[in-house]
Amino acid sequence: MAYLALEVAKAQSLDDFTLPSPWTAEALKAEIPLPEYPRPQMQRSEWQNLNGRWDYMGGSSLQDPRQAGAPPTFPAKTESIRVPFAPESELSGIARSGEKFLWYRRALTIPSAWKGKRILLHFGAVDQYAVIFVNGKKVGDHTGGYHAFSLDISDFLKTGDNTLVVGAYDANDGKTASGKNGDKGDYTFSSGIWQTVWMEPVQQKYISQLKLIPELKNNRLQLTALTQGKDLTVVATAYADNKQVATATGTDHNAFYLDISKPHLWSPEDPFLYQLKVELKDKKGRTVDQVDSYFAMRSISIGKVDGINRTLLNGKFQFQIGVLDQGYWPDGIFTAPTEAALLYDIELAKKAGFNVIRKHIKVEPMRWYYHCDRLGLMVWQDMPNLWYPDDTDSVAVRQQFRTELKQMMDQLVSVPSIVTWVPFNENWGAFEVADITKWTKAYDPTRLVNGNSGYNYAPGYRPAQGDPGNGDFVDRHHYRKMEDKAFPQPDENRAASLGEFGGKGLFVRDHMWPVENNAYEILINRDILSDTYVYLLNEIEQRMLYSGLSCAIFTQTSDVEHEINGLVTYDRQVEKFDMKKVKDINQAIIRNSERLGKKKKISSISRLYPVE
Repeated sequence: MAYLALEVAKAQSLDDFTLPSPWTAEALKAEIPLPEYPRPQMQRSEWQNLNGRWDYMGGSSLQDPRQAGAPPTFPAKTESIRVPFAPESELSGIARSGEKFLWYRRALTIPSAWKGKRILLHFGAVDQYAVIFVNGKKVGDHTGGYHAFSLDISDFLKTGDNTLVVGAYDANDGKTASGKNGDKGDYTFSSGIWQTVWMEPVQQKYISQLKLIPELKNNRLQLTALTQGKDLTVVATAYADNKQVATATGTDHNAFYLDISKPHLWSPEDPFLYQLKVELKDKKGRTVDQVDSYFAMRSISIGKVDGINRTLLNGKFQFQIGVLDQGYWPDGIFTAPTEAALLYDIELAKKAGFNVIRKHIKVEPMRWYYHCDRLGLMVWQDMPNLWYPDDTDSVAVRQQFRTELKQMMDQLVSVPSIVTWVPFNENWGAFEVADITKWTKAYDPTRLVNGNSGYNYAPGYRPAQGDPGNGDFVDRHHYRKMEDKAFPQPDENRAASLGEFGGKGLFVRDHMWPVENNAYEILINRDILSDTYVYLLNEIEQRMLYSGLSCAIFTQTSDVEHEINGLVTYDRQVEKFDMKKVKDINQAIIRNSERLGKKKKISSISRLYPVE
């Protein structure tokens, strides 16, 4: 279809970028950015990636997508945008903010081999409202900027050329789950399509979702296949190192179990994944759908070690030393420029000896979680916060937040690396925290819940919610002097977690975003910064050994715009720390934690020392 206006696409070079990353040039050259299969835990063999150049127009004077009964008319010559990069990003080719009403258009070509099949159109994420038209007719819409959604477009397609139009709206007003994209967020906003768009063919009856829950105490995997169509048989077969180890049969929408004899446990040191094949059969025994997946056998819980509540992975205490990861990029903002870039941050955490990543107020593409699964990083998954839950529209605003919290958990429920849900961060839009913490724990009792990470660290724009008193953690944030009174203490039901610490910055000339740069403390050079980290970890180890601390999350993976407190610069070009020193102290403390509860207590030392 000739109207896809590639001729007016902006020619870009690295000189056009404020702060190019090592992957910017590759992203610029790619005809299809991020070409990898976007859903590793439910794969089919046939699919088509729709990333690449689309027609684009945006601005507050355009038609409001929320009220559109038909797509707008695009001009004869229109701008071109590089999907899936948000129009605020430089990699999009647009690099404008405040567009508000965003419209995208491209041609669809349906392969002849797909004839007679249902065609599903998938979006990894569109911020924040999306409406979809095929050949001028409305197919459907979706609300929520962080969640994948799918539409069956089969009945809207015609022989020959087809046209797809997507409208997006994002108010950036802080009244939706937005994280740093709200009006109090202090980084560049992003709107519209920001994850992969793709199509795949399926039969009339097909698997729409898998729910995979390991039950270590019973040596089995609970499996539920949600389907389009009913009265279907589900056959699941598990493999370990390509050898079949289990098979079981169930029915659609009902949980059944795969018995895993002598399970090979998943851990950061040994992130073993089982392969899984799931077949869907009709009443005649014919296979109507098949997907490939994977799962892991692991448990996460709170339990007593020497009488103190600790976080237990597979029944054993391992100190959780993590890094806070925000997932921002100087060229793609919310979207990593390439798969290698997406992987880099995870490999950095692993290289530096961390065993946890706290994914901070963002939901990543599913491939990000796949890499955590296979490399062995436990994940704390934050819910993206809203900012204003108290105004006259609070009932609707709060209900939408709850809806999107459930959507996030449903989307990520099968990810083995996720061990903790974090509904709220500090005082950022927190409301009804105890109730939401209770609901989250009830909805997913197989994981830990950190109801309000950093309840003590409450920005003053609204009253603090405080410690919810429930969930699995007493969680405080602390960036100043390492003194006992700043650290959380475990209680009769919860473990103690230092949900954020660090904030130590370093200026690296020619690798900083062109704004006023800052951190909680700026240090002189790489050696002092690295030695300061070792000092902080030694202080944390003391609290682990003698005050019951179970977790600590360092801020942060990379610099982000004005914040220069990352392990690496924002462009990922310079490692600011001596990573060997960081890894050595991290791993030493993890090893020391695994000794707790194993030694016989024969010491006569009983003196208690006064603490100010």
